[in-house]
Amino acid sequence: MKRDYYEILGIAKTASSDEIKKAYRKLALKYHPDRNQGDKDSEERFKEAAEAYGVLGDPDKRKIYDIYGHEGLAGAGFSGFTRQEDIFSTFNDLFQDLFGFSSGPRPQGRGFGPEHGSDLRYDLTISFEEAARGTQKEIEIIRLETCNKCNGAGMEPGSHPVTCPVCRGKGQVIRAEGFFRIATACPNCKGQGFIIDNPCKICGGQGRNRERHRVSVRIPAGADAGARLKLRGEGEAGLRGGQRGDLYIVLDVEPHNFFERVENDIYCQVTVSMAQAALGDEIDVTTLDGPHKLKIHAGTQPGETLRLKGLGVPDLRSGKPGDQIIEVKVMIPSRLTERQKELLTEFASIEKEKDESGLFKKFFKRFEEHEHSEKKGKMI
Repeated sequence: MKRDYYEILGIAKTASSDEIKKAYRKLALKYHPDRNQGDKDSEERFKEAAEAYGVLGDPDKRKIYDIYGHEGLAGAGFSGFTRQEDIFSTFNDLFQDLFGFSSGPRPQGRGFGPEHGSDLRYDLTISFEEAARGTQKEIEIIRLETCNKCNGAGMEPGSHPVTCPVCRGKGQVIRAEGFFRIATACPNCKGQGFIIDNPCKICGGQGRNRERHRVSVRIPAGADAGARLKLRGEGEAGLRGGQRGDLYIVLDVEPHNFFERVENDIYCQVTVSMAQAALGDEIDVTTLDGPHKLKIHAGTQPGETLRLKGLGVPDLRSGKPGDQIIEVKVMIPSRLTERQKELLTEFASIEKEKDESGLFKKFFKRFEEHEHSEKKGKMI
């Protein structure tokens, strides 16, 4: 009967990979045949230590051994070290890890071990305000979850994997074509080296089932279209105890009917009357935080921009907000009463006397052109 691998290395079952390596290195150097020539007991100890390290030093084999013991390893195609090459290959592996070289190839692992779960992607559309100020969303995804009955093993409880009879646990078959020998994945076990002859009745031997799952997603303030949020461990469950994948949230932001975003600044337009632009005024302007007072200074020109500090979008890294930049549009009335025309004509005359190059000379010229084009349109 084989001895317990942990007992051979003199370590606890909770030992880390570094502790396993250290214990094996100590025994391998102590019982190496070159240091104990002719000592059969030392040779046996050296072989035992190599085999123990070959299992416990391999996460996949260790997982099987911890759950199923020596029988589980045998079922997965590992029956221990019987060749000198296997024993000294393990010793070479140790030297490769320590010094970066090896005197022989590493043995290939079997497929019966933990397998990382797949990552998932979810496209999430949010509003302009939600992207700018942040929000919390709850989404529903469909993902593969570990089967509750077989705990991901894919077999009925109490069953063990069986060595594939076609490839005899190697995971590959070799066929000859002329002078060439081509190795391909075994079609019977799909390269795993083992088969399950008593699959779980719930998952059908897959080890996982598709289930609906709700996930809470925090959208940080300042997020923009195209941003990717990574939710660790919210992807699909791994196989045979493998690590769960991640979930990537890809954001799309709906356009706004008033604001436009450029980096961390937001732009908008407000329209004022000729009198407000000329005389100045204080108006309410829409911001992301609600109405805000904006001072229109006397003599504001069409197309002039005003800035509200700190009312833009916060920077994702620093948190410092951008600004809200407002372009002023001056509304020229399309129809005037006779009294309004008289007043504007009188005003233009005064401006002409005061300053031939003044603002209102230019403005009145634009006004006359507007009136002329309107009359021309009516004539047509």
